[in-house]
Amino acid sequence: MAKDTPPAKRGRKRAVGEDEVVAAAIRLLGARGADAVSIRGIAAELGLAPNAVYTYFPDRAAVIGAVVEHLLGETGLAALTARDTPWRERIHTLADDLRRRLLAHPGAVNLLLSGPMDGPNALALGEALLAVLADADLDPTEAARASYLLIVQVLGAIALEAAELPSPAPAPPIAERVATRREQLRSIPADRFPRTAEAADTIAQFVSDEQYTWGLDRVLDGIEGRTES
Repeated sequence: MAKDTPPAKRGRKRAVGEDEVVAAAIRLLGARGADAVSIRGIAAELGLAPNAVYTYFPDRAAVIGAVVEHLLGETGLAALTARDTPWRERIHTLADDLRRRLLAHPGAVNLLLSGPMDGPNALALGEALLAVLADADLDPTEAARASYLLIVQVLGAIALEAAELPSPAPAPPIAERVATRREQLRSIPADRFPRTAEAADTIAQFVSDEQYTWGLDRVLDGIEGRTES
């Protein structure tokens, strides 16, 4: 008489942590864009059931918050805290770093702006920015207002730039993007929009490093003027 066959052993459940969930969300963001970052999408990316993701995050909004926190956490604060460096230069370093990192994931920009930035990394970034503005001799009220103005300028400029990019692919070279914009502007009828046609070369370069720096410098000029008045 044949012996009973023992039941097959079940494979171990794959264990993941919050970091793996966030990493999977960022992979999806880079490969398929912001719309792909869902609980089901992340679970499929990790080879898990959706309930496994819900163990760590109650909903998509919580995942998005964690992704934003991760991206902000990659921004080095050392440049902001280098008090031997002029305050304006420190802010330029931060702004350039944020632009470079976020435009590497164009879909992340909309995620960044889709909810409050109130996690530990966001708060640390804001705290460091307030410290820089204190070094610029702004009082606490002026520093708070100036920090908000800078965040609006920097993230607003990056968001408008990202809106023109073929997400989820990283940004093409700036020269290529400027050339594309210039070609598009040529189709605008000069008889109806003469000022736009006249400024076409300048408008084409709105996505350039020069324009980004120019806008930030105008804001910093205004902030610096407050300290001298």
